[in-house]
Amino acid sequence: MTDHRVTIAYCSQCQWLLRAGWMAQELLSTFSTELAEVSLKPGTGGIFEVHCDGELIWERKRDGGFPDAAELKRRVRDLIDPERDMGHLDK
Repeated sequence: MTDHRVTIAYCSQCQWLLRAGWMAQELLSTFSTELAEVSLKPGTGGIFEVHCDGELIWERKRDGGFPDAAELKRRVRDLIDPERDMGHLDK
């Protein structure tokens, strides 16, 4: 296991906990040996941000909504293991 960490900040007022939890589950399923931690951080004001090792990789307002699981996995992979083949996700 490595020290890579992902944080998903979500708006609790908007009821986005389930979405954030699902994204965390998807990342943990794909990167189970590469990630040390995936944390959920409740917030307000329509926030939905994903940070990997402190770098913002998805921001709902900037990136136009929510990521699909494949796109989020590609962005995490590009930071923690750029050489990794993601199979059908790379097509």
